[in-house]
Amino acid sequence: MIATIQYNSKKLQIDLSLPIDLSIPLSASKNNVNAWYLDAPIIEPAKDGDRIVSVEEGACVNFNNISFNPHAHGTHTECVGHITKKVHSVNKNLKQFFFLAEVVTVAPEKLNGDFVISKKQLRFAIGNKKRDAIVIRTIPNTKEKLTAQYSHTNPPYLLEDAAIYLREKGVKHLLIDVPSVDKEKDECALLAHNAFWNTKGKIRLDATITEFIFVPNKVEDGMYFLNLQMAPFENDASPSKPILYKIMS
Repeated sequence: MIATIQYNSKKLQIDLSLPIDLSIPLSASKNNVNAWYLDAPIIEPAKDGDRIVSVEEGACVNFNNISFNPHAHGTHTECVGHITKKVHSVNKNLKQFFFLAEVVTVAPEKLNGDFVISKKQLRFAIGNKKRDAIVIRTIPNTKEKLTAQYSHTNPPYLLEDAAIYLREKGVKHLLIDVPSVDKEKDECALLAHNAFWNTKGKIRLDATITEFIFVPNKVEDGMYFLNLQMAPFENDASPSKPILYKIMS
């Protein structure tokens, strides 16, 4: 199904039958992607006294409870409430869901024993393009990212200057395939989070960071139409399902 969309002053054609899902499914498995030192998610039937509410156990429906952490267990979108004393809900602050996005591929570079993404790298990858959203795919990009156990592994992260560059470029929505834009253990400095949301100035309440995505290798770098779908949790972060559509014209 081909749709013609008026976006700002541009007319875009996208094929709605060819979505590119960037989310990692959440499952009750030790192979579920994981970070921040938590156990795997739990999905299990609710109990009514001694009665287990599942069809296999004789109930007429399956009726599961789910226990998980959005930051640790899969693709999630977060707002500045993730790092502020005042509670901000991502559900109340993300009000638009369609954006022009640029997919860029970056090879994190070695710095003081870490692998990092710098302003120089992003400036080279993005150039003079103006986009609402930037989708960062790091390499190597293997399917191991779908089941990786990141705790105590010090994954790649953004340098503060890279986050400032994106903010100053007007990027409102940052999507990346690592557990966090910041270093795993940084004594709560959270330099990239703070820089992107501008917590020392006028806070960008409508800006979001989406972590734990997966961009398949077949997806070429370039401009796409992004639908940033999110579960309506009143929380600083929510499980999300970012969908890209290739722009045909």
